[in-house]
Amino acid sequence: MLGLKLTHLFKRFPSSLPFSTNSTSNYLNGHFNCFLSNQTSTLQSLLQPHALIITSGNSNNLFLASKLVSLYASLNEPTSSTKVFHSVCPKDTFIWNSVIKSHFSNGNYSEALDFYLQMRASDTPLDQFTIPMVVSTCAELLLLDHGKNIHGSALKLGLFAGNSAVGSSFVYMYAKCGQMGDASSMFDEIFVRDVVGWTALVIGYVHNGESEKGLERLCEMHRTGGDGERPTFRTLEGGFEACGNLGGIVEGRCLHCLMVKTGIGCAQVVQSSLLSMYSKCGTPEEAYLSFCEVTDKDLLSWTSLVGVYSRFGFMTECLSLLWEMLEREIHPDGIVISSVLLGFGNSTSVYEGKAFHGLIIRRHYVLDLTAYNALLSMYCKFGLLTLAEKLFGRVPEPNKESWNTMVFYYGKIGQEAKCIELFTEMLRLGIEPDSNSLVSVVSACSQLGATYLGLSLHCYIIKCSMDESILVTNSLIYMYGKSGNLNIAWKIFCGTQREIISWNALISSYTHSGHYAEAVALFDKMISEKFKPNSETLVTVLLTCSHLGSLEIGERIHHYVKERGIEFNICLATALVDMYAKCGKLEQARKLFDTMKERDIISWNVMISGYGVHGHGKSAIEIFQQMEKSNVKPNGLTFLALLSACVHGGLVEEGKCLFNRMQDYSIEPNLKHYACIVDLLGRSGNLQEAETLVLSMPFSPDGGVWGALLSACKTHNDIETGVRVAKCAIESDPKNDGYYIMMSNMYSSVGRWEEAERVREMMNERNVVKRAGWSTL
Repeated sequence: MLGLKLTHLFKRFPSSLPFSTNSTSNYLNGHFNCFLSNQTSTLQSLLQPHALIITSGNSNNLFLASKLVSLYASLNEPTSSTKVFHSVCPKDTFIWNSVIKSHFSNGNYSEALDFYLQMRASDTPLDQFTIPMVVSTCAELLLLDHGKNIHGSALKLGLFAGNSAVGSSFVYMYAKCGQMGDASSMFDEIFVRDVVGWTALVIGYVHNGESEKGLERLCEMHRTGGDGERPTFRTLEGGFEACGNLGGIVEGRCLHCLMVKTGIGCAQVVQSSLLSMYSKCGTPEEAYLSFCEVTDKDLLSWTSLVGVYSRFGFMTECLSLLWEMLEREIHPDGIVISSVLLGFGNSTSVYEGKAFHGLIIRRHYVLDLTAYNALLSMYCKFGLLTLAEKLFGRVPEPNKESWNTMVFYYGKIGQEAKCIELFTEMLRLGIEPDSNSLVSVVSACSQLGATYLGLSLHCYIIKCSMDESILVTNSLIYMYGKSGNLNIAWKIFCGTQREIISWNALISSYTHSGHYAEAVALFDKMISEKFKPNSETLVTVLLTCSHLGSLEIGERIHHYVKERGIEFNICLATALVDMYAKCGKLEQARKLFDTMKERDIISWNVMISGYGVHGHGKSAIEIFQQMEKSNVKPNGLTFLALLSACVHGGLVEEGKCLFNRMQDYSIEPNLKHYACIVDLLGRSGNLQEAETLVLSMPFSPDGGVWGALLSACKTHNDIETGVRVAKCAIESDPKNDGYYIMMSNMYSSVGRWEEAERVREMMNERNVVKRAGWSTL
């Protein structure tokens, strides 16, 4: 058969056969037969037949020349392919296609396109083999306009008819250039579709951020495609990537089943894609099973599994994988190290995180910027800003991520001044802030009350077009709301795309500014505009009801929660308990409290405080005793609520006992605790004990403590103690007019007018002015 083909070849090009004898012809026949039938594996083995072709005068033989061009290309020698091409004259479509393919297959896309343009200039006709290569070249070079010109030529020449490769190549080109509308239209116009076109469309959607459409097309392909349109491993690779991007674990499992059913799961790329999908979807168990099925585990496979374990804080499994990697002599790169460090940061395992940092130093791992930033983030999450600062100072060239990390965490841990200072330095160096650092700086301005700095920052945000970020605009709404500039907060809200987070920010701003009725009106407006409130919205509005004492609105919200089937999480249930308690419905509050499956410290404190405010001191203590039996430990606010309950209920001995019990929980009493216990002792007439307690305080009493004791002295008409206490109070705070007035009034109450007058004169001498009273009526 090969002999017949060779004879036919020689008949096509008789001028290139200088043979004069049958023996010479047979000799060349045998060598050319061998050359055409075998694939040359080395450059050296190709040079010999090439030399024979030249010496036998067959350099212009287009078929042999095309074979040489193809073989040199397969050996990564496109330059030699080009020399062979230039040695042939005349040239037909076949040899032009060969040289274009030689450069395209070796990644020399610009050269491949140049040869195509030369081919067009030489008026050599195009065929259905030319177009797919050249269009794919335009795709790799992102030359959309060139691709469109070629599309016009292909239409004019009628090359789409009966050929699937031409249409599929245009689908790939448009998708690669980000024109998914054109890619979809092109696909719909293809007369004969094949798996290549489907795969190009599916992967195109995925890589252009439209993973959902990619999955829809994959389902359509599986449902309507013929025998030549069944998904291949490349199609499934795109499908798994789409599921990973969308977090579509159910769809991913379906594709996994299809992979097993069709038997195409043996390909390394499919196994790796499956592992990546389960890792992105956050299913460590299935990710591990997929990892075990990967036959040739490369660094990317290890990285995927380490990443998913670290994301969920499974640090034992994460470190076990790392040791196994080292045993197999697979050296972790910066991404693996970063994943482990971020895992430690998320798990807040400070000791283990430091130990791993020590291991990095001892093993002399060279950290890239990614790993440096992960290490920086870990120490910031631990709250060890001093260590983070040292590390930041040692980073050779801190990048944008490093600066933004530091700015963000300074704001998060409450170091607002440092946050703003570093942000200012960052801008001076021309480093662009991200949305997280901007949110942190805006919040810092809000906390410090730096209104003018906040206004300047707002201008900068608008200038840099960062006001399109919903996180940034929400932080601005919070900032203006906290400073009382509700008009500006409202304008920002109106100028942004409204989402539930934006509504929450605005409602919260009105609530914290004391505009409770307006906050409720905003909530009603949000509902009327078909927005569904989340837990945060409802908690804020319930807080508003508590301040208003509006049981009607609170009950309406409670009914809304039950009607919509909204889950009662701890925050929402606690807010409802607080609302009912502050509105005086203690039975309803207790009923809700008892039905809570989980209770945190805030829940217990709210119930204790609710009983205390309404004078039910014994019920408050009963709740505290239940709390002690649970796993929740009381804090300073718990004891403050208890002492307040004892004050309202007149439970002196119980209050003294509770005050002493604070040390059992290693809680140091603060000024508010002392003010409560002094008030309790004073109201019960134990003035001497109260005075002794005040004078023994480990820090200076404030107005609340002195005021409680002075009020008790006046109530019980103990002038001597009152005067003595007032003198101590004046000595500690000589500018407080209340102490002078109280002392003067006590003298006046027993007719000691001269002493009362001297107190008034003392105020004038010390320039202490009595503040004018005011009424809300």
